[in-house]
Amino acid sequence: MNLSWWRKNKDLWRLVFLLFLGQVVSFVMALMSFTSSLIANLGADTPLTLSFFAYLALALVYGGILIYRRQKLLVPWYWYLLLGFVDVQGNYLVNKAYQYSSITSVTILDCWTIAWVIILTWIFLGTRYTPWQFFGAAICVSGLVVVLLSDSGVGDGGGSRPILGDILVIAGTVFFALSNVGEEFCVKKKDRVEVVSMLSLFAMLVSIGQIAIVERKSLESVKWSSEIILAFFGYAAASFTFYSVVPFVMKMSGATLFNLSILTSDMWAVVIRIFFYKQHVDWLYYLAFALVVVGLIIYSKSEKNPTAAIEDEDPSSQDRLLDEETSDFRNQAAPM
Repeated sequence: MNLSWWRKNKDLWRLVFLLFLGQVVSFVMALMSFTSSLIANLGADTPLTLSFFAYLALALVYGGILIYRRQKLLVPWYWYLLLGFVDVQGNYLVNKAYQYSSITSVTILDCWTIAWVIILTWIFLGTRYTPWQFFGAAICVSGLVVVLLSDSGVGDGGGSRPILGDILVIAGTVFFALSNVGEEFCVKKKDRVEVVSMLSLFAMLVSIGQIAIVERKSLESVKWSSEIILAFFGYAAASFTFYSVVPFVMKMSGATLFNLSILTSDMWAVVIRIFFYKQHVDWLYYLAFALVVVGLIIYSKSEKNPTAAIEDEDPSSQDRLLDEETSDFRNQAAPM
């Protein structure tokens, strides 16, 4: 009886588990936004260095696991170099935006990634979406347009140059979308540990090169304090958790549903802005968040595991994916 009930509701529990993981990532993203904004407010204009320590921690941990396995790369190294490059640019542009715009504007506009992911997965991965899914995503994007309206002068957006900050965020979301789609393809066909370790390794190397070129003077002018050091540590810890959980979510769902699930990070950003920075939040932000939530509900209600060209068309493919994921966890845990 219980076993039959469990099997009958397997898809429901799978969705609940995915949404739970999405909220874990959402909370972590809010922490990343908070620490990055805090560092900018403390006078440290070092977005590349901020990401470097996160990539370093990931490369050490997951690279160590990969070396222990002593297995050949399943994906050519130059693809990981490209993936690492676009990920660095996305982090750089978004973290740079905190110098000019408020935490709420950056986190809400960061959701532009959804629109780019839908376009890229449609073109390159063959994912097909229903009209209701497009409608839900469009409502989400309309909420982001409200943020732009607020920052252009209708409301008090916050920040020294909010429009410049908004432009940087939107540009960063293009790179994030490229990274998300590339990561989705790799983790669904290859190994998650390899993807995280190699992406972080090449991203770390790219960061070092860019720091030497564009951020060296800014880094030398930073007046290090305990607050800045703790903020750097907090960002690195949050980023480590983010990059560790995201591939698992990507393999089970996909880049689009993942990006839609983490929209609630905006709510945490608003809470932080109100209680930590003591800043006024314009009513347009609440309208924007309401539109995003409505769009997410519409998308989720019509979501039926869109078929992607890289996945098996057999209806039982999703079940096999869960079984493979469980088996992966067991194999990774066995040597430990």
